[in-house]
Amino acid sequence: MSNIKIPILPGLRQKCPQLQLGYLSAEVKVAPSSPALLQEIEETCSRIISSLEVDDISSLPRIRSTRDAYKATGKKPGRYRPSAEALLRRVVSGKGLYHINNVVDVINLCSITTHYSIGGYDADQIEGSATMGVGREKEPYEAIARGPLNIAGLPVLRDERGAFGSPTSDSTRTMARNETNRILLLFFNFGGHEGLHTVLEEAAGLIGKHCQGQKIDISP
Repeated sequence: MSNIKIPILPGLRQKCPQLQLGYLSAEVKVAPSSPALLQEIEETCSRIISSLEVDDISSLPRIRSTRDAYKATGKKPGRYRPSAEALLRRVVSGKGLYHINNVVDVINLCSITTHYSIGGYDADQIEGSATMGVGREKEPYEAIARGPLNIAGLPVLRDERGAFGSPTSDSTRTMARNETNRILLLFFNFGGHEGLHTVLEEAAGLIGKHCQGQKIDISP
């Protein structure tokens, strides 16, 4: 998985010229989240609740860049919210985060602290080479906990079997399960914001600490 690069297709690049992908790959042990991770999530949520209002979320620079990208590709960000925005709105409204497993919980923790939408995939379920483009009409996509999702106009990732990821929701086909051994995380930096490498380093630390992460690679 090291040195993986997913080409951004011209149709998406033209609409989102600043888009940059941050990559993190690792070998992990998927398990229920530890008390230490759950406590870290709870403390982070408390800090966010005390410092952020719901109406301010869409104006956060990294959230705003993602929303602008959706508008450029033809999707309404208020209806198909980027995952980072949806998670922050859930936290600020006092609902907290769902607890799924240590890998997913770390991804969500990273997302609410960095404001990047993050795709989390079982690397062994990605078939062949992958690209990133724009979703097409009636293109099939089964989203986690949402069922069939209309991805027309959304930025999407595709492999040789079809679409498997978007900044709004990961797909059931490539989601991290109990038997997952290798993960690929993608940080969607639509605004070309600085500091992505530092964000990836911090995420790598959390994967190592809470997911028994080994052979962790990040790029850029």
